[in-house]
Amino acid sequence: MADTSGVPPMLSTPATHILEEDAHFPAVIPHSICSPEDIHVRYEIDRTAAEIKRGGWKRIALQFPDNALSDAPAVFERLSQQLAVVQKPTRNDKTSRESSPHTMEKLDKTTSIHMPRKIFILADTSYGACCVDEIAAEHVDADVVVHYGRACLSPTARLPVIHVFTRRPLEVDLVIESFKSTYSDHDQAIVLMADVTYASHLPHISTALKNEGYRAIFATEIVHDPSSPLPNRTVPETVQQNPATLSRWRLFHISDPPDSLLLTLSSRVSSIHVFPTTAAAATAANVTAAVALRRRYALLTSVTTVPIFGILINTLSVKNYLHIVEHVKSCISAAGKKSYTFVVGKVNAAKIANFSEIGAWVVVGCWESSLIDSRDFWKPILTPFELELALAGDDKRIWTGEWSSDFETVLRDTERRPITLRLSQVSLIEEDSLADGGDIGEAESEPESVPPEFDLRTGRYVSRSRPTQVRFNIEGGESQSSHHRQLIRRSQGDIARIGDHASPGAEFLQSSRTWKGLGSDFQIEYDHPEGISSSAPLEEGRSGTARGYLSAQSRART
Repeated sequence: MADTSGVPPMLSTPATHILEEDAHFPAVIPHSICSPEDIHVRYEIDRTAAEIKRGGWKRIALQFPDNALSDAPAVFERLSQQLAVVQKPTRNDKTSRESSPHTMEKLDKTTSIHMPRKIFILADTSYGACCVDEIAAEHVDADVVVHYGRACLSPTARLPVIHVFTRRPLEVDLVIESFKSTYSDHDQAIVLMADVTYASHLPHISTALKNEGYRAIFATEIVHDPSSPLPNRTVPETVQQNPATLSRWRLFHISDPPDSLLLTLSSRVSSIHVFPTTAAAATAANVTAAVALRRRYALLTSVTTVPIFGILINTLSVKNYLHIVEHVKSCISAAGKKSYTFVVGKVNAAKIANFSEIGAWVVVGCWESSLIDSRDFWKPILTPFELELALAGDDKRIWTGEWSSDFETVLRDTERRPITLRLSQVSLIEEDSLADGGDIGEAESEPESVPPEFDLRTGRYVSRSRPTQVRFNIEGGESQSSHHRQLIRRSQGDIARIGDHASPGAEFLQSSRTWKGLGSDFQIEYDHPEGISSSAPLEEGRSGTARGYLSAQSRART
């Protein structure tokens, strides 16, 4: 078999897969398979309506995962009916109204609270289904988002959120029997944990197990704290005082945990047993993340010599995501490497393969969506935590088995971890040059002074260019040329400049790219008094749906 490891993936489907129009294709709308009573209980209609009334919100956005969109019309109807039942303000008699001149004003304000509410269904998410889609909600000017289904519970930046976990049925007796067969010692310290859709069953399971004689069981509760030792869960009191004591506890988890949670907990608890909720005759099985951790460590060591990193923003809603972006930029810059920032929406192989110059990617997202399997992508994809390990020197990189995907933990625990980010050898040479009385320009003019760098995995010499540096006057702290900060008009096709130097990246893209983006062929004669455009005249385009556009000239389906 031929070796295809270095061949880029196919990014388009064969021509035989072209869709042909079917004029008789019916529009099928899935119907909910749940009864009205199940809808009312599973989607917590009463609690949701009560919180909406309490908050006084008028524009409500309902966010459903893809597998629950069939229930969206039924939830919309039930919630609309519940919100329509409002308690009208009661007006007192004429005597009480005349007793205070501000009474009518207060009644008018109370009445305005019960203005008609509008409910919107968000049919598609901008990023992962576990995250609150504030972007789509802001398109309809929503006051609040009701998020249904599994959630990463990452704090949002702008809008309030009502989380409805859509509780799922569970064979509690089967879970108890599986627990008893797994743990025979009644004195073992065991943490009971479940996916958010099954978390409502934990109190009953915990009570039943304690009645069976188990004396050291801790049933977790849901909290909105991804940085907790057990992400988004409460922990025992001893663990609150000393998080290291969590390693003495065993974990019994109901439902298969996401990969990011499994990797996070693998180094924090003694053992993990998972009770699957998909199998008919399910029994708890011992799971380990050792193989996955070794794969992640091999992945980060493979990018230690990458000269260009791409920072892939996979969220615009998680609070403080800009802080971790700046932190990642500073880490890459301190290592003497280049970085570029990208926002592409939902990540897939076809999108990021367009940027072939990027040697590795760093995903900034929620703690669940930051972990992406790189086997389907052309270049490796890391988390901010893994990036810090990759940028550490070979003599300072220590792999303890710890793993984290929450960037708040990365920001808070950077100094605590046994990781020291190495400054680039170029930076050290510049410091030595300044200490000897030279300037940065002298250090930049001597690239031959930089010691050679080799890839320890392949033994090959690593050649890379350094990021373009903006020169500053060290004494005054300002640029040596005053026109650096002046706003000037850039003509079509000019290369971006950093200070007095042209951007090498811009020069490379201009020389190697034949397509420069939408509107690159649009030229305006700025010097002409009338602002005449040399582009093609405006024409009426097509209209209709993607299944069959209508041409502006023939008005026939094409």
